[in-house]
Amino acid sequence: MSGETLPGTPPAEERRVVLHVDMDCFYASCERLREPELVGEPLVVGMGYDAGEAHGAVATASYEAREYGVESAQAISKALELLPRIDEESDDPDADGAGYYRPVDLDFYKAVSEDVKDVLHDCADVVREVSIDEAYLDVTDRTAWQTVAGGDRTLAEGFARHVKERISREVGVPASIGVAPNMSTAKVASDYDKPDGLTVVEPGEVREFLAPLPVEAVHGVGPVTARKLGELGIETAGDLASADPGELEGRFGGRGREMYDRARGRDDRAVTPTGRPKSLSRESAFVEATEDNEAKREKVRALAADVADRARQRGAMYRTIGIKVVTPPFDVNTRAKSLSGPVDDPDLVESVALDLLTEFTESEVRKLGVRVSNLSFAAEEQASLDGWEGADGGESSAAGQPTLDGWDAPESEHAEAAVADKGDLRHWADADGSDDETEPSRPRRRGDGQASLGDFE
Repeated sequence: MSGETLPGTPPAEERRVVLHVDMDCFYASCERLREPELVGEPLVVGMGYDAGEAHGAVATASYEAREYGVESAQAISKALELLPRIDEESDDPDADGAGYYRPVDLDFYKAVSEDVKDVLHDCADVVREVSIDEAYLDVTDRTAWQTVAGGDRTLAEGFARHVKERISREVGVPASIGVAPNMSTAKVASDYDKPDGLTVVEPGEVREFLAPLPVEAVHGVGPVTARKLGELGIETAGDLASADPGELEGRFGGRGREMYDRARGRDDRAVTPTGRPKSLSRESAFVEATEDNEAKREKVRALAADVADRARQRGAMYRTIGIKVVTPPFDVNTRAKSLSGPVDDPDLVESVALDLLTEFTESEVRKLGVRVSNLSFAAEEQASLDGWEGADGGESSAAGQPTLDGWDAPESEHAEAAVADKGDLRHWADADGSDDETEPSRPRRRGDGQASLGDFE
């Protein structure tokens, strides 16, 4: 019976549950994480807005800034015309029709991204990381399209809501999630109700959901292709689904058939994982920042036990044990100890984490985290605990220095990318290649209006 299913079992394409998680205005959300006073204010993240800088472009603009016409990939000079920069050094920095500007801090964004990824890997066995702020999850083995007894909500919707709430609670940034039986529809669904949205498209409803949307909403149709489709009288996904597939293939080659299938809700691509996690961590915030050392230690003990248990469940050993300590307003500090070889020892995780925590005895703390990294999944011989401090001599690093696989802001070759004043972001292009025919020098934006700064590393 290989490849067969039991009578009455829905086909695989109707059983599959795929989540597309897309962080809303991610760079702006990260800036608001460390500067909560920026919540609700027009905020532009980019480069080139300081006096004397000749080049620059907008990386992302908050929804409040977009109301003034500011967009990602826009020349910073144009953004400043539309939304003047608030003079924060004046006695009265507030001004109508002005906004806040912050420089791109890719190291910090990657550190926050790592926290989001930890949640996603804990919620799904199959995770495909697409970019710094975007990922697909196949959660078929964890939930189902079955309707909750006595209600009209599916188990899949409840699971997606759980993922959203964990990201919000444990990391502090908003996410929009699309839930569907395939990748391309889940991608469209995540863009449908931004920001902070949750859109569920059940099997059997996919084509109806897609039909009224503009054709450029179909995953894989970029602005250039949308314009060419418009010349054929194809304006909506429904038009594309009803078009002659042979004519589409004649005009666009293999992509024509792919676009046609996706507009009809067909996409049999598997969510392929991008590799095993490099680290495992758990974080938890206090209701209010505290100096209570026993409360800090108790939280670290619980986090250490949880992380060690997760590592054991995944058959992972670790060479590095570390902690994260977030102090007000949002200063991130990390400390770590490296071992002489991979181990699986929950007691050691707790003792090392508590030892590292002693440096922050006098500090007010708002959030704590424990991480194990430099993971090994092979059946290696476990290292002796003698001399566990390792070659680094127990050195640790403060926030802003690269350490622990990006937990504390790794160096990045993207961080100093120069951008022409005309807003040329070709080297920040979409990671998923949504439009192969992007015109030269044409700025490219993500579906949520954010310029992509490259893939997860």
